[in-house]
Amino acid sequence: MSSVSSTQATQTTSGTMDRAAELARDPLILIGRLMLGWLFLSSGWGKLMNYDGAVASLVSRGVPDWLAHLAPVAEFLGGTLLIVGLTTRYAAVLVLVFTVIATFISHRYWLSDPAQVTSQYINFWKNVCIMGGTLLLFVTGSGRIAVDALLQRRWRN
Repeated sequence: MSSVSSTQATQTTSGTMDRAAELARDPLILIGRLMLGWLFLSSGWGKLMNYDGAVASLVSRGVPDWLAHLAPVAEFLGGTLLIVGLTTRYAAVLVLVFTVIATFISHRYWLSDPAQVTSQYINFWKNVCIMGGTLLLFVTGSGRIAVDALLQRRWRN
């Protein structure tokens, strides 16, 4: 009897959590988009405001010139698109690719100076977590509180 009631309690709790998650789905996707988007928008903006310096820094670390010129724009544009929820899945892929490249350029902890290993290790895994967030946005899309959803509604009518 106790295992049955324990199972029922687990199912009730699980059902409650599922309902709560579904009710909060769109506002939480919006919050996630804003959080991820702001990271890329603000960092990209800083690079755009010092475009030549940002490009020179990337080139000095072995990034091809053409890619170094694209990076600040891609970072800023990707963040902006995530924030407004426009072409969210494409934006998620854009910032995912940006983050993968940036991670392997800037946070190779295994090659770092011993004094920097811990810091680079943390930044490497932080970026891996950001990649996870971009994958989730790719799968979920923008949610209903986004330009994507507005455009979808207009196309249907």
